[in-house]
Order: sequence, then C-alpha cells, then structure tokens
Amino acid sequence: MEPHRPDRLAVVGIHGHGAKHVEHALELQRAGRARLVAVVDPRAPGPGHPGHDAGVAWFPTFGDLLSAPGDADRPDVVVLSTPIPTHLPLARAAMEAGMDVLLEKPTTASLAEHTELVAIADRTGRRVQVGFQTFGSHALPAAAELVARGEIGDVVGIGAVGTWIRTAAYWARAPWAGRRRLDGRDVVDGVVTNPLAHAVATALRVGGATTAEDVAWVDTDLYRANPIEADDTSSVRVVGGDGRRYGFGLTLCAAERTPARVLVLGTRGELELEYEHDRLRLRTDHLTMDKTYGRTPLLDDLLDARADGSRPLLCDVRDTGAFMRVLEAVRTGADPTPLPDAVVEWHGEGDDRHPVVRDVAHWCERVARTQQTFSELGAPWTA
Repeated sequence: MEPHRPDRLAVVGIHGHGAKHVEHALELQRAGRARLVAVVDPRAPGPGHPGHDAGVAWFPTFGDLLSAPGDADRPDVVVLSTPIPTHLPLARAAMEAGMDVLLEKPTTASLAEHTELVAIADRTGRRVQVGFQTFGSHALPAAAELVARGEIGDVVGIGAVGTWIRTAAYWARAPWAGRRRLDGRDVVDGVVTNPLAHAVATALRVGGATTAEDVAWVDTDLYRANPIEADDTSSVRVVGGDGRRYGFGLTLCAAERTPARVLVLGTRGELELEYEHDRLRLRTDHLTMDKTYGRTPLLDDLLDARADGSRPLLCDVRDTGAFMRVLEAVRTGADPTPLPDAVVEWHGEGDDRHPVVRDVAHWCERVARTQQTFSELGAPWTA
C-alpha cells in the first residue's frame, strides 16, 4: 500500500494573526502531518517571517496561486486569514478548486453570505472549518456534562463578559478596522462581531445554539467611545428558539484587560469558563471546582476529518449560523451611539491612546447575569 501523502497547505493572509497560522503549519510539517507549500499575501514574507525563513513559495494573490502551472504543489487545504469582506469570495474560489478551508472568524460579513457559503460547501462537498478556536477546547464538553448531570440545577441564563482594551493603533491596523461598511461592502468590525466574537459564539455553543434557526430573536444596544463607525462597547440579548436567554456585555474600553468569561447560571450554582485559557470553574453551595483543560487546534482537527470522512468538524461552517444571526442584527441595526464625554476618560498618547468608560466592567457583568441590555439596566451612558 502506498504511504499516506501529507496534506499540502497554503496560508492566505500571512501578516498579523496570519503569521501564527504559518507557524502552526510549519509545526505540522515538522511533525510529518502536513506540508506548507505556499503563502499568499500582497506583501511578501520578509526576513524573520516564518514563511520567508522556511523558503515557502510566495504568491501575491490567491488567483496567482490557483493559476500556477502543475499540480505537484497544489494545496489540499487553504487557511484564510484575510479581511472580513474577502471571506466568501476566497472560500468559494478554494472550494470550487477542490480545496478544504480553515476560515478565520467572523465567518462572513452577513447572514446572506453565510447561507451562500454553506450552499457552496454542500454543492462542492468540501469542508469549511471556521476559526472559533474555543470550539476546540476540551472545557466545552466538560461544561456540557456538568450541566447535564444537574450540578448547577436548571439553567436560568447564559452570559458572556468581555472587558478588553484596544488602543488607537488597533483601529489604525487596516483600512477596514472599526468600519461598518467600506467601499460599498459590509465589514461589521466591532466588538461583538470581531475581537470578542468568541465570547458570543462560545456562549451560544455552550447553550446548544449553533444554527440560525436556533435563535428566535436578538436585541442590540450598541455604543462607541472611539472615533470609529462600529461599536466598541455593547450589550446584546439573544433568546433561543427553546426560550433560553443569553446576555453579552462586551467592551474594548475597560480600565484593565481581564480574561473573557462565559457564565452558565443555574438554580443551584454556576459555571464560569475563561475560554482564552480553557479554565472551567464550578461553584455551588456544596462544591467548588477549578480545572484547566486542553485544546485541539482547529487545523489539526480539519486534517483529522480529511483522514476520516465520518468525523465531524469541531467548528463546521454550519455550526456558526447562530453567531451569524447576532452579526446580522448588529449589521442591520442602527449605528452605534457615541458615548457622552462625561463617562469617558482618555489614557495614553499616540498609538497607545485609548478610552476608558467609567464602571463599564460592572455594567458588562450585570448584562451577562441578568440578560438585560445597558439601556434596560439604566447604565449612565443610556440616560
């Protein structure tokens, strides 16, 4: 029997977060699990970049890679770490060329694009894994098991708290950063849909909401302290088709960055998942648990699924429909309301300059625990 040929990989979008994908692809190559055959970006990988140091073939566009002569180094799997508006066209081109895809989050720029992407995957039979890395956390099934065993009683609500900091340099990182639309195309680059999208998607996943049909409705309450189009401080309430309530209190204007958390609130206790660290805490009147779990990288999982056709993906594109319902509500909702100067204090200079919204961590926590919006709770900036 002919030995199995390692899957051939290409990474599209290799700077910023994309460089981490290149590094991981090279780790897989050293382990004999895959081979990185190409990197794609308008900017070539310079000295010190992992793609340059490994001598990987570089193409300025994905079209250049697809039109390259010969099949010896044609990728089997493409990692797309590119601007949000490019997700659908690049994923379509890859699937129609016979490639499986690891697509960075958010999945697409609209719910309609998500529907189209799923249809292309169905038509071509290709796999699309979406880069919600938390879906590979072993803490998620552990949390589900604790809930199923009744450790916290009946679930009365699920929330997520994200209190992060983003400086002026973050909003200047790309022309589409902090935009709702650019050149007539949806971007939706705000706190709910990009930097803290994991909080939203993970909480929905923990509650069993994965498809668009699992969401009954979404209420958004969006604000901004930065001079951007998109939201940087927001509350969102989601009600699932099963009646389960979710509350998301999210900001990029905190006084200090704290680990993002998903809360599962029950009649006899609660679970707290620090998803960035795969750390799960259980608190009840009679029991406390604090445990850190492992995580399966999503590219590894995609390669495993290619080797075993019956194996489902950890974050199949179809399982991001519930998140896309939230993104759609943000996309189609009113522009974020500018926060009043009285509740915003500016810190730092130049690229490090960033706003701090007074008591925002407190209000984000209340949103998560009550599944009410800032406006319903009477946060001072909503008066």
